[in-house]
Formats: sequence, C-alpha cells, structure tokens
Amino acid sequence: MGTIIDFKDVSKSYGHHPVLNQINLAIPSSEIFGLIGPSGSGKTTLIKILIGLESLSKGEVSFKDEKIKAIPFFKKIGYMAQSDALYEELTAQENLHFFGSLYGIKKKDRNRRIEEVMKTVDLLDHRKKPVHLYSGGMKRRLSLAIALLHDPEVLILDEPTVGIDPVLRKEIWEQFQKLKEQGRTLLITTHVMDEAERCDRLALLRDGRIIATEKPETIKESFQVSSIEEVFLKSGVSSL
Repeated sequence: MGTIIDFKDVSKSYGHHPVLNQINLAIPSSEIFGLIGPSGSGKTTLIKILIGLESLSKGEVSFKDEKIKAIPFFKKIGYMAQSDALYEELTAQENLHFFGSLYGIKKKDRNRRIEEVMKTVDLLDHRKKPVHLYSGGMKRRLSLAIALLHDPEVLILDEPTVGIDPVLRKEIWEQFQKLKEQGRTLLITTHVMDEAERCDRLALLRDGRIIATEKPETIKESFQVSSIEEVFLKSGVSSL
C-alpha cells in the first residue's frame, strides 16, 4: 500500500519556541491513521500545516509524491474541525447546499451528493430540520457529511467524536471503517485511547517529536505494555 501524504523533516517554531521538531511521517493510503498525543504535543499544528492554516519553518509536505499546492490539494481533502462550523438557523440541507457551492459542486450534482452523504451519516430523515434542533451527536455527523460532500480522497478529522456518547462513537467508527473500505484515507486526532486502538496505524507525538509510529499492537509490543495509554505513561507523559 503506497504513501499518500508524506511529511519530510517538518519543523515549526513560533519565534524561539519550537512546536514541531523534524517530523518524518508517511501516511499510507486507504488506512485509518491516528495522530495522538497530550495537549501541546504538536498534533494540531501538524494538521494546520497540512490544511494550509500554518506555514512551515522547515521541511516539506507532499501528496502522492508531489509537493502540496493549495488549490489542487484542497479539492482532494475533507476537513472536520474539533468545533462544528454550522449555520444553526439553516436546515441541514441548506447547510449542505451552501458548502456544496463553496466546493464548486454543480447544482445538478449537489442534490445527489447531499442525499448520498446524509445516508452515509444516517441523517437523511432529518435533512430538513433546522440545525439548532440537532443534538450534539447529530451536529458532529452533519459536520462529517459536509467533509464528505465533495467526495475527497483524504478525510482529516480533528477530535471527531468529542462530546459524543459511547454508543454514537461506536456508530461513527463503523462509518469510518466503511469509508476506509471504499478506498478513502482517514487521518484522525483523538484523546480517546480505545479509539487509538482501532486505528490501522498510529503516530505518537510528545513535545513536538514522534516517539513511535506503527500499528498499535507493534507499538505496545515495543514498549512491553498492554495499552497505548501505558506507552505515554512509560515514556514520561502523565495524561492525554
């Protein structure tokens, strides 16, 4: 399985304060890749660099062996932020039409895509409901639908299940697995350790450096522990 996104010697500093230090990371295609670490470890900065919200101090990021260029690359990714960016006075369908126009989806194709993504996140029957009447979990699913609307190759999901109950988290992760089976690559940040265990591969960040990157089972075997949380405890991080 080939590499779809490649970080090479990526560093980022704010003044004299380093946030990322020589990150080398290859994201395989058609996998769920987890990026985990405690607050301040640099994972959000790494995501912001990838989506163009932060500039590099040093290094290079490539997509399919080509240096990332903003406009062509952004058409290939879907981004779901930690906080839902929704217009609550509009219906879900109206939100999707608005974001579809931003993505440049032609109007004749937009209704079809809206129906498809609302089915994917199991909200089709609620598409005409104003978003302010949605529960927190429904809003997260709508945000995922928006990220999927333009049929991206890569989904970048920053804490996608934050504030969601365990039953709904399970359902969302089942959707993630289906998306992977359809050939999409998912890059996920999470603080939830059982979610980290569900990823095909992980990168563990601490103080702006990668302390491990491999399959969860391989990382646990390497550190001789039984959970990913214990990896951080063993490496000197007391909490996530």
